[in-house]
Amino acid sequence: MNTDHAGQVTAVRGAVLDLRFAQPPLPAAGEAVQVVRDDGTTVLAEVASQLSTTDVRAVALESTEGLARGLAAHALGQPLQVPVGPAVLGRLLDVTGRPGDGGAALADEVPRRPIHRAPPPLAVHSGTSTLFATGLKVIDLLTPLVQGGKAAMFGGAGVGKTVLVMELIRAMVERYKGISIFAGVGERSREGHEMLLDMRRSGVIDHTVLVYGQMNEPPGARWRVPFTALAMAEHFRDERQQNVLLLMDNIFRFVQAGAEVSGLLGRMPSRVGYQPTLADEVAALQERIVSVNGIGVTAIEAVYVPADDFTDPAVTALAAHIDSMVVLSREMAAQGMYPAVDPIASSSVMLDAGVLGERHVRIATEVRRVIEHYRQLQDVIALLGVEELGVEDRRLVERARRLQRFLTQPFTVTEAFTGMPGRSVALADTLDGCEAILDGRCDGWSENSLYMIGTLDEAQAKEAAGLKATA
Repeated sequence: MNTDHAGQVTAVRGAVLDLRFAQPPLPAAGEAVQVVRDDGTTVLAEVASQLSTTDVRAVALESTEGLARGLAAHALGQPLQVPVGPAVLGRLLDVTGRPGDGGAALADEVPRRPIHRAPPPLAVHSGTSTLFATGLKVIDLLTPLVQGGKAAMFGGAGVGKTVLVMELIRAMVERYKGISIFAGVGERSREGHEMLLDMRRSGVIDHTVLVYGQMNEPPGARWRVPFTALAMAEHFRDERQQNVLLLMDNIFRFVQAGAEVSGLLGRMPSRVGYQPTLADEVAALQERIVSVNGIGVTAIEAVYVPADDFTDPAVTALAAHIDSMVVLSREMAAQGMYPAVDPIASSSVMLDAGVLGERHVRIATEVRRVIEHYRQLQDVIALLGVEELGVEDRRLVERARRLQRFLTQPFTVTEAFTGMPGRSVALADTLDGCEAILDGRCDGWSENSLYMIGTLDEAQAKEAAGLKATA
């Protein structure tokens, strides 16, 4: 700490502090300052703007309870530094890097890294076309993820974003022997505890870091917690040459916290009340999630869609940076089609014949075509009934319904609620199953035989058991 560069608090407005430094240099925007309470405890804040040659306005990253005018403030001369490296594995940390899991404090010699830094220059980016297999049929078929890329789960409230992200964490840790970093942005306290217990039970906690800025924390903490997680991910990528899986739930709350901070700072709101710096803030985070020299940070983000409005400025700003866009449908969730991934609205840059092969792209395109044709006929079916359709249309409708059911599967993370053990399906089995349905080899099967199963062999066994029971 630079004790010579001391100032004092001149105003406290909730999570916003005004600080005066009599001696230059004035702390720059993005630098950390530390305010000392009367009892000796400290509060970390980040400078947001310079008001004059002596005054700055800062956003608190911790609770400002007990702060008053006249308290001493110290400029740290650099952005917030958080612990990185093997020492943080297996721990639950807050935005400042302090443990929140009841374990021992991190040693002073643990290396630290600033949460703010420029994105790697374009010259060192390394593109990749390696499929990031998840074992989830609908994602691997229609919205394949790319190693070192960014994928997002978009959906309104209650359509299964967090459950899908949890299942992806479980699937990835089993398949993918790298480092996992989970950033809980604006999460409920209950979700943090559940995640920690699940990680410990499954034995994957030793390769995972949990970083939380919870709902009850100041907006500054929720605003900066993704950067804390990202600083840790960058250390493993750059210094230790390890691939990293970065999971963020829910990244919309990062935007929401930025809007709160912007309002507290007195900035004029922009479209739909969002901060005028929305695009810059999103880019500052997303542009750092890249592969460098063949070592990748693969990001999977949950994105809340307010009121199911996909034209919301926050949603469109985030979507602009995404490689694989997994859109969750409320209508499909209402029908019990889990995971409730919309096969038409979802997309991926990976779905290319040059990357995945002609067969994969042909099957995926045909699955989309058949389901889209079924959707176009749904109004006619609702009014007149399926019997009024032509023979070819009726056949396509039946195959579309079977495809929708085949693309469902039970999750391991929901086994306690559903009683069904989770399934992980290889891409080859997914392609074989969809091809069989498209070719008409399952036309005589009951739709129920294809619902909530893994491979087509399991559906065949279910169909045979059903026929035997009715015989």
